[in-house]
Amino acid sequence: MRNLSLRFLLASLCLLTLSRLGLAIWQWPRVEEAGGLWPLLLGGWRIDLSLLAMLMLVPALLSPWLGHKALATKITAWYYRLLFWCLALMEVATPQFILEYDSRPNRLFFEYLNHPHEVAAMLWQGYKGVLLVATLVLVLMAWLAGRLLPAKADPKAPRLGTRLAGTLGLLLVCFLAARGTLAHRPLNPSLVAFSDDRLVNTLAVNSFYNTAFAIYQLKNESFAGGAYGHMSQQEVVHRVRTLAGLTATPLDPAIPSLHHQGASRHPGSKPNLVIIVEESLGAQYVGSLGGEDLTPNIDRLAEESWFFQQAYATGTRSVRGLEAITTGFLPTPARAVLKLPRAQSGFFTLASLLKQYGYHSRFVYGGESHFDNMKNFFLGNGFDEIHDLAKFSKPGFVGSWGASDEDMFKELNGLLAKDQQPTLTVAFSVSNHSPYEYPAGRIEPQGDPASRANGARYADWALGQFFAKAKTEDYWDNTVFMVIADHDSRVYGAKAVPVEHFHIPALILGKDISPRKDPRLVSQIDMAPTLLSLLGVSSYHPMLGQDLTRQSPDRALMQYGDTFGYLKGDLLTVLRFNKEPEQFHYQAGQLSPQPLEQSLAKDALAYALWPSIAYRQGYYAKVVQSEVTGKPVLAQAMQ
Repeated sequence: MRNLSLRFLLASLCLLTLSRLGLAIWQWPRVEEAGGLWPLLLGGWRIDLSLLAMLMLVPALLSPWLGHKALATKITAWYYRLLFWCLALMEVATPQFILEYDSRPNRLFFEYLNHPHEVAAMLWQGYKGVLLVATLVLVLMAWLAGRLLPAKADPKAPRLGTRLAGTLGLLLVCFLAARGTLAHRPLNPSLVAFSDDRLVNTLAVNSFYNTAFAIYQLKNESFAGGAYGHMSQQEVVHRVRTLAGLTATPLDPAIPSLHHQGASRHPGSKPNLVIIVEESLGAQYVGSLGGEDLTPNIDRLAEESWFFQQAYATGTRSVRGLEAITTGFLPTPARAVLKLPRAQSGFFTLASLLKQYGYHSRFVYGGESHFDNMKNFFLGNGFDEIHDLAKFSKPGFVGSWGASDEDMFKELNGLLAKDQQPTLTVAFSVSNHSPYEYPAGRIEPQGDPASRANGARYADWALGQFFAKAKTEDYWDNTVFMVIADHDSRVYGAKAVPVEHFHIPALILGKDISPRKDPRLVSQIDMAPTLLSLLGVSSYHPMLGQDLTRQSPDRALMQYGDTFGYLKGDLLTVLRFNKEPEQFHYQAGQLSPQPLEQSLAKDALAYALWPSIAYRQGYYAKVVQSEVTGKPVLAQAMQ
């Protein structure tokens, strides 16, 4: 059994090192630019030994006492074989995960396990070859585990003194290896990070550890921003209020960001509001934003709309985009509020506010709305109706993620045509998502039909078809439309924050919306306050985004994994866990290091800390407006 533990240790170190070397060779230009191979290997061995020490602790401590027992040895052998196979599984999954997310497997890996149907369908439709190779490799790893880790008991039990000494020695070795350092904080991914390149830093860990550490960190979600630095809550509140232009005394200590926003527009009747969220449609695909010429319909709409030329997403996931667009909440390194337990009711949303002004609210989605907990969050926070795939009337094409965009827009048009009261509709597309399935004969695909570029072409085509139809409908004259992406399709690169991959299309159009091209730097969090103003809704709310009909924030907030980016003008402030802040000059996709401006660093820290404080303290609660005075009479705390 002692030999079994040693064999497992050596076999696992070889497996993880060979995998790390392979990944480093694959990503060699980025590894070389970041500092080369040795920092990667040295940090990796520290992480590997820490992980293996934790996994081996119990068998190692029991081996002096039970190592000569056949049953104990057999159980241990199977335990080690399973662990070795799991380590191999995570490494085998790593290359494809890197291609999608520019990182080793992390929290997203196990979050997707909550949706096996969608994920399995996606993998089968788009990655059959990858699955075949992975299966063969994992079968080989299972066979290898059996060969390397035989269930062979020790010939005899050691003497009592040897057992005691061995147990104490193994306990000390495992403790030191698991802790990984004699410093105050135990080993964690930040301690082996050595570059500005997020991917290279994750190569220094192993995928099993990276995913397990992400799961462990879930317990700290309420304090997720705390690792960026310390600032008193009073200063955080003061700074974020000042940055939002809220200089008066807070109206309600229970909701420090609560304020009154007067509408800049006063239409004669209550307009409908339709927010179309385009899946993974970054600016890199939009010709009118300097990207590839793949979206002629969006380019045409840009000429007849209020077109934001510098709009930026708050994150890299759909739930992060939906969070910003529907609630105006700031991003955090934790999960989006759609998934957080204390935000499932009593949390502020556009729907909960507009309900008080006579609006019916719905969410339209071509897939299954339980994905990413969208259904539960929206129904718990003001939305009256979920219209997802189960309610679609005979969709013409259903792929891995749900009905095609054209089917979704057909449903949307039918719903809007029947509405008898003011309505908020959030419609979320699905077709522009791997494995990029869409009906044949709609576009002329270039190259592989199932590619990101062709997915973007089809999404744009379906959007154009919808607006061509919508302009002929009665609801057109009394509807404000917004089209905005949730995030880019793949956010990657060696930069601390790849700002260009947060750049997204955003436009507002309707009969009474004056066309213009707006070059100001804005964020997804500014859209909800702006839309309220265009609807003619004057109200009290806790959103810190700004009404773009009156204000020019000239800033964007970006959450890139555990890294927070604050772009103010052309200066990017970067915050990382347990690291000093950094600043860069951003121009034309390039970052140039700059001396730190302390005031900007403090503003960035306040923005990074505020959402965790607001969530933990219940500061982002649903606000009830008085029907008599219009003033807030009750701030309903989050449950």
